[in-house]
Amino acid sequence: MHLNITLIIRIAGVGLLVAVICQILQKNGREEQATFVSVAGVVVVALLLLSEIASLVSAVRSAFGI
Repeated sequence: MHLNITLIIRIAGVGLLVAVICQILQKNGREEQATFVSVAGVVVVALLLLSEIASLVSAVRSAFGI
């Protein structure tokens, strides 16, 4: 399985952006919005990893003959 470097950079970018936004929101007393942004960041990263997870599942299926 080949993990593309652009995918790693995208995930790091999303993480950095979410961290900065959460810090700004928490400094301004908006903890609920900061939580929402962090959950949205997790969802975005999960969607980015969806194709890699699908290829992992197909590799495991072919390895075990399922």
